[in-house]
Amino acid sequence: MPLAQLITPQQLAERLGSPGLVILDCRFALEDVDYGQRSYAQGHIAGAHFADLERDLSGPISKGVTGRHPLPDPARLAERLRDWGIDDDSQVVLYDDGPGAFAARAWWLLAWLGKRSGVAILDGGLKAWHAAHLPLSLDPPPKREGAFVGKPDGKLLIDAEHLASRLGASDVTLLDARAQPRFRGEVEPIDPVAGHIPGAQCAAFTDNLGPDGRFLPPEQLRQRFDQQLAGRAPEQVVAYCGSGVTACHNLFALALAGYPLGKLYAGSWSEWINDPARGVATGS
Repeated sequence: MPLAQLITPQQLAERLGSPGLVILDCRFALEDVDYGQRSYAQGHIAGAHFADLERDLSGPISKGVTGRHPLPDPARLAERLRDWGIDDDSQVVLYDDGPGAFAARAWWLLAWLGKRSGVAILDGGLKAWHAAHLPLSLDPPPKREGAFVGKPDGKLLIDAEHLASRLGASDVTLLDARAQPRFRGEVEPIDPVAGHIPGAQCAAFTDNLGPDGRFLPPEQLRQRFDQQLAGRAPEQVVAYCGSGVTACHNLFALALAGYPLGKLYAGSWSEWINDPARGVATGS
């Protein structure tokens, strides 16, 4: 079974209520941290549990040390996954409003803890669900304790120190998932320093999607990342963004295109700039 999987709204609708199916609603908004919980309460896909980016899918922030969305403690995350009824062999479907950035964060966390099959992202998210004229529910999901046992895989991560030592290496492909204006340092609406990590390439996560908000076909994604790799080994890809969230969208898209899972710099730009000794680049 492939590591990166998509599911259509129609396919999910046909599977609702199936034994072993767990659905996570990952909606979130950076500018309104209660948006996801509020939206979930107003209607969600039947049986879905709410997975909050900051409360469930991130750990506590240490100002001046971590980025804006540190990785959660793996034991605490595994416990939360069990609370949602996830077993080692569960079929898990993740969704957000549509672009898939927050769903992809949950996908990567599951892969990090060792669940690398039976996990799919709803292609087009809730926007596609609405477009298919499918209903929402106000009912709480059924309570069931899962038995998932996760173990974090450190090989999927790179820290700031190691990344700094690898900058400029000819075999490293460093992909920044933020949009071009932030990458170039022309604007910075969130973090106190503008720019990007030296040697990085801009690979805006939104370019993984078509005009309809769904993922591009795997062959188109492969063409996109072939240009970024320029013949370098895909195993040496390092993905980052502002805080380690949208970078997961690129890692999912790479896997969807058939590449092996690259590394995540989880602290990303918001952690990198905590140390003024680390380089900052601007422009393209």
